[in-house]
Amino acid sequence: MTGGILQEVIGSFQFPGTMMDCIPYGHGHINDTYLLTFHTEGGDYRFILQRMNKSIFTKPVELMENISGVTGWLRKKILENGGDVTRETLNLIKTKDGKPYYVDSEDEYWRAYYFIENATCFDMVEDENDFYQSAVAFGHFQRLLADYPAETLHETIVNFHNTPDRFKNFQAAVKADVCGRAAEVQEEIRFVQERESLTHVLCDLQNSRKLPLRVTHNDTKLNNIMIDDATGKAICVIDLDTVMPGLSVNDFGDSIRFGASTAQEDERDLSKVSCDLHLYEIYTKGFIEGCGGVLTDLELEMLPMGAVMMTFECGMRFLADYLEGDHYFKIHRDGQNLDRARTQFKLVKDMEEKMPQMKVIVEKYKN
Repeated sequence: MTGGILQEVIGSFQFPGTMMDCIPYGHGHINDTYLLTFHTEGGDYRFILQRMNKSIFTKPVELMENISGVTGWLRKKILENGGDVTRETLNLIKTKDGKPYYVDSEDEYWRAYYFIENATCFDMVEDENDFYQSAVAFGHFQRLLADYPAETLHETIVNFHNTPDRFKNFQAAVKADVCGRAAEVQEEIRFVQERESLTHVLCDLQNSRKLPLRVTHNDTKLNNIMIDDATGKAICVIDLDTVMPGLSVNDFGDSIRFGASTAQEDERDLSKVSCDLHLYEIYTKGFIEGCGGVLTDLELEMLPMGAVMMTFECGMRFLADYLEGDHYFKIHRDGQNLDRARTQFKLVKDMEEKMPQMKVIVEKYKN
């Protein structure tokens, strides 16, 4: 990134005062992120500046329309609840011509946010409270956006959780077998094919409007939550690039898939892989509390199915990518996507066996 472009971009946003510092920030692999410090008579202020990755998000204008709409709605709700809008939601900085993004002279898209001070996001769960706090935060996100017209949002990634469509793509990958790998993974292929009917469960309920369309985050990992340094409580949901219409149970399910597993996502020793029901209960309790009664009875009933479905869908995608030559998910060693698929399928099987206990846990907290 040339200094000239950065100066052009920075000068196009409504930053206050005089810039004192501009440094690369964070560990993200998708967007280029910078931390800016500005000095004013009233003190120093920090901001996040990001160049959006157009190869991943091919419609940045639609993406920013989603973020602008959702953050504006969140500000309104937080103010109504007597909250702190400077810390409880992302706040966009407008450009000098009043837009929520800037297009530079090289046709790259940029956005800027106020930096949330005295809060941290964690890549790994350090204690159970972190996991519980993330559950409360993502549940509260659902609560604040419960009456947002989700159908007005753009699909930033089309068919992202259309599981029957994912299954169709998987079948095509098996048939094409472009890398000649299908013969060695017949057991895994059968595992997916035997569960074709599973792929329709949530989508059919959505299509028949039995499950309501919600504003969903679609990347509900711990590192997308800001936790207050002083109180240890979650205060803000961040990384809204994949906010779009979807199902609340999918957001819940993806958190369980990643956070309640007893092993790393690419663990080779499958005996180490299971769904930790204690962690599942911690997250279920926090999520339902955070939702504050906005979920329907059927949504609550289908929370365990959301965990199974997101895990199954992810495993299916890992296996399809392995068959196609590892072109989508980054790998750091041969066979990593196959190992990822196998851990997901082991989790699916474990969840299927634990489904009665998972349902009991939901019942415990839903009233």
